[in-house]
Amino acid sequence: MLRIAVPNKGSLSGPASAMLHEAGYQQRKESKELVLVDPENEVEFFYLRPRDIAIYVSSGRLDIGITGRDLLLDSGASAEEILQLGFARSTFRYATKPGTASGVGEFGGMTVATSYEGIVAKHLAEHGIDASVVHLDGAVETAIELGVAQVIADVVETGTSLRNAGLEVIGEPIMTSEAVVIRRTGAETDDPKVQQFLRRLQGVLVARSYVMMDYDCRVEHLEQAVALTPGLESPTISPLHHEGWVAVRSMVAAKEAQRIMDDLYDLGARAILTTAIHACRL
Repeated sequence: MLRIAVPNKGSLSGPASAMLHEAGYQQRKESKELVLVDPENEVEFFYLRPRDIAIYVSSGRLDIGITGRDLLLDSGASAEEILQLGFARSTFRYATKPGTASGVGEFGGMTVATSYEGIVAKHLAEHGIDASVVHLDGAVETAIELGVAQVIADVVETGTSLRNAGLEVIGEPIMTSEAVVIRRTGAETDDPKVQQFLRRLQGVLVARSYVMMDYDCRVEHLEQAVALTPGLESPTISPLHHEGWVAVRSMVAAKEAQRIMDDLYDLGARAILTTAIHACRL
């Protein structure tokens, strides 16, 4: 069986399980379940702390895992990402009290508090900065107020919690992160079970990003309509009973669907509709 690590809690857990369910895999019904066997798909899922997943995968005990890019890099484990999943996106940045520093170049001799010691230490070393790094497991924004550090490095989404703590984001982002599928560095790239798993997840990503659009169009306007809905290879065109009309079916990007519908209507197309795609293979 293919052995896969899945986050057991936190912001990665729910979306990861939802994506796996959409991909046709069984998922646990109780949060207390640590292992789930899906015999029909020949997969065994292990629900682990997100921070530990890269370690287990790098050891070879598990074949692949889902975790955050930030957690993968911070672990220093011998594992690599092989597919971006598009959820749990975040930006990792420095913050401090106004007037303390304007960027990483001014951190010399200071202490930086973070939950991602590996990433921060590497980033400071790359910039030639001699600063101390203090590891905290959470709520790092209080480190400055309590005198533990002069600077913090943390995941920033809206920045509200930092502003509430009297802090401001400074300098360029250290990195951007999102959920990724990882495997052990140097592992076989053509394992058929792994490739099937990746195809299923890629199918979910495409299904979430596209809709199927159908519409009726006059033949004389077909080329203009097809230019609006080129599809992945080309649209499907079928003649209608009424002479001079054709039915068109094509995949279009979901975020562009409403604009395309407006443009098609202005072109004279009618009976324009979209339907969700639940699964696909490209």
